[in-house]
Amino acid sequence: QVQLVESGGGSVQAGGSLKLSCTVSGYTISRNCMGWLREAPGKEREGVATINSDGNTNYADSVKGRFTISKDNAKNTLYLQMDSLKPEDSGMYYCADGGTTWYCSVGRKNWNYWGQGTQVTVSS
Repeated sequence: QVQLVESGGGSVQAGGSLKLSCTVSGYTISRNCMGWLREAPGKEREGVATINSDGNTNYADSVKGRFTISKDNAKNTLYLQMDSLKPEDSGMYYCADGGTTWYCSVGRKNWNYWGQGTQVTVSS
């Protein structure tokens, strides 16, 4: 059974940090395109960061230099380190699996599996 379980969300003040984790079970993520997406109230879900099988990363312009995506293949876990958080970073954050695809970018629209999401709230 495929499961993606996010954790690490919470409430922080602007300028603070959070580290999200996504533990995957049911298959191995090492060869897959993995990503973090977020959805804020009234806004479309948007790609935040992706990482491919080679460890190459891609970030939305709004988070470049502040967020870092990484993965631990041995633990089958995806991470998102979020620093210098801003109120506009608030939203529900989801990890997603894009499969073994060559196209691994925040612009990707089709994802195979999703987690249930973890809420991030940044106050000013």
